[in-house]
Amino acid sequence: MAQPRIIIVGAGPAGTRAAQACVAAGLRPVVIDEGRRDGGQIYRRQPDHFTRPYAKLYGTEADRAQAVHGTFHAIREQIDYRPETLVWNIADRHVWTANQTDQEALPFDALLLCTGATDRLMPVKGWHYAGTYSLGGSQVALKSQAVSIGHRVVFMGSGPLLYLVASQYVEAGADVAAVLDTSPFSARVKALPDLLAVPSVLWNGVRLTQALKQAGVAVHLGVTPVEILGESDTGVSGVRFRNGAGKERSIACDAVAMGYHLRPETQLADLARCAFAFDSSTRQWLPERDGDGRSSVEGVYLAGDGAKILGARSAEASGKLAALAALADLGLPVDKGEMASLRGDVGTYAKFARGLAKAFPWPASQAAALPDEAILCRCEGVTAGDLRAVMRETGAKEANRAKAFSRVGMGRCQGRYCGLAAAELIAAEASVPVEQVGRLRGQAPVKPLSIGIGDEK
Repeated sequence: MAQPRIIIVGAGPAGTRAAQACVAAGLRPVVIDEGRRDGGQIYRRQPDHFTRPYAKLYGTEADRAQAVHGTFHAIREQIDYRPETLVWNIADRHVWTANQTDQEALPFDALLLCTGATDRLMPVKGWHYAGTYSLGGSQVALKSQAVSIGHRVVFMGSGPLLYLVASQYVEAGADVAAVLDTSPFSARVKALPDLLAVPSVLWNGVRLTQALKQAGVAVHLGVTPVEILGESDTGVSGVRFRNGAGKERSIACDAVAMGYHLRPETQLADLARCAFAFDSSTRQWLPERDGDGRSSVEGVYLAGDGAKILGARSAEASGKLAALAALADLGLPVDKGEMASLRGDVGTYAKFARGLAKAFPWPASQAAALPDEAILCRCEGVTAGDLRAVMRETGAKEANRAKAFSRVGMGRCQGRYCGLAAAELIAAEASVPVEQVGRLRGQAPVKPLSIGIGDEK
């Protein structure tokens, strides 16, 4: 009898552990990943000719990164690995893939979406100037090119990634001018009971903050970003913000790395017709799944930060758990005791994630306060005033209707970077709850395709 075809999308911590479980069951899963090498974003590998040690590259997560990389290396010959390949559509129980030279439609019996996350961004006046990067983009520059995004860098936003990337820059010898965190210290105190669910991760965060201060980096809490200063022809020249006491200040810099925690990459789950539900703690629409990772669509499973932001450690556990659920549904034997243990692990990380959402809240009010001249959608050059004008003229209060009239979210990122802030602006302008605004629908292809791709097989 032919083996069932299991396709895993993503080769980060969730995808690696899912593939490991499939290999242990005697199967040869297909593992598709956009990256040149395994590891995902959080454990992104450096190029072959770079020799920075794991401790320098991954900091407090060095041992876990090395373990995930080691696992993938060990199973590499037992999987059908397809790097530098984009899954751009899902339809009729097929995944549609494309690489630099070819495209293909692959049928599946079980599909595990381990798609990871991208930066969650809140626009600010001037964020379109050259020299403004997402936290993830600044991390890619450091890990893959061994360069800083600027001579003097400000890190602005909120969430653990803000401190992790800033500390990685300091460790690499870059000049970090300041860390500007929109969350107040009081929020962390209130979140402490949930954060204590995983004491080791909490302690790592404390160590990162201490290391930044010891390196002489100014850390400001409870700030309100006002403007990224600069000119169109020369790029970023500084950042203006209000500190926790409400006093306006400016810091000179030539680059800004910004981000407000992360948002799941849910476009493929949307194309697979998975049901979504609004998550009030993070003010996002997330795909529904049961305790083992099953989505609302038979044969489609969700794991890791592509389903909900629970962190890399949870991604490892949920990736393996989703794979075991898929194997069980295919009639293959699984260790139910191990599945129960993995559920417990994911539950612990979920409690910690609730703490993070409380400690580093999404600053929804910033979207409502965006000045009319501020760029909202960088792909299409749409300002906050443009969107407000469209709402007044058309009465659009739903995300996709507002998109159709204003072009917010129609660019190459398909709203990944502006969609959540746009929803907050619409909700504020219309005086409705943000969940009533809805979410932007996913469209194929999820990312631009090259014209030169060969004929479909």
